[in-house]
Amino acid sequence: MNNKYALITGGSRGIGLGIAQSLAAEGWNLAINGMRPEDSVRETLDGLRAQGIKVIYCQGNVADLQARTAMLDKIKSEFGNLHFLINNAGVAPLERKDILEMTEESYDRVLDINLKGTFFLSQAVANWLVEQKSADSDFFGGIVNVSSISATIASINRGEYCISKAGMSMVTQLFATRLGELNLPVYEVRPGVIMTDMTSGVKGKYDKMIEDGLTVQKRWGYPEDIGKAVAALVRGDFPYSTGQVIMIDGGLTIDRL
Repeated sequence: MNNKYALITGGSRGIGLGIAQSLAAEGWNLAINGMRPEDSVRETLDGLRAQGIKVIYCQGNVADLQARTAMLDKIKSEFGNLHFLINNAGVAPLERKDILEMTEESYDRVLDINLKGTFFLSQAVANWLVEQKSADSDFFGGIVNVSSISATIASINRGEYCISKAGMSMVTQLFATRLGELNLPVYEVRPGVIMTDMTSGVKGKYDKMIEDGLTVQKRWGYPEDIGKAVAALVRGDFPYSTGQVIMIDGGLTIDRL
C-alpha cells in the first residue's frame, strides 16, 4: 500500500486524526489538511510518520478557493497521485443558538466550511480522479464524506450544523452517481456521539444521556471507531456499495420502543 495516497481534511485532531492513524497503520501516505500552523501540529505529524509513511501538511481553510488550489498543487508536487479524499473538516456553531435566534454570520461560516468547501474540494479531486482513471484503467480511488447523525436528527440549537450535514449527504449521492460508471466509489460515514474536542463542552450532558439509554451500546464513540470504518472503505472492502451511508453511532438511530 506504500504507493497509495489519501488527503484527509481536518486530519490533525479529533475524528480526522483517528482516520489518519488507521490509514497510516495500513501504509497509506497522507496529506493532512488543517487550519493550525504546521509547527503546532508537528508532533502529531511525526507520530504518523513513525508508521513508516510519508506525511505532508496542507494548511488552509477548505472554504477558500486559493487554499484548496494550493492544497492540491502541493499534493501533486509531493505525491504525484491521489487515490482517496476524506472530507472530514467541519466546524460547529461558535455559539449554540435556537433557530429562532441563529445569525446569518454563523450560518454562513458553518455552511461555507462544512458544505461549500466539501463540495468544491470534491469537485476538484473528482476531476483529478477521472484523469488518473483515464490514464490507468486499473486505478482505484474515490471519496469518503464524514457527515453526522445530525444529517437526519434535528437539533434546534445548532440548526446550521444539521443543514450542512444534510447537504453533505446529498453531495455524497451526487458524486457517487457521477463517478459510478468509472468505478470510483463515494461513501458517507455518519458518526454519532464521538469523544472529541468538539463535544468536550457537552460531555456531562451526553454522559447522562448515554447512561439513560441514548445509544444501544452504552459508551461514547471514539475517533478510532470512525478510522476503522474509513480504512475498510478505502481498502475496497465494500466494492458494490457506492453512495451508501455507514452508520457509526452505537445504535443511537435504531428506532426503539
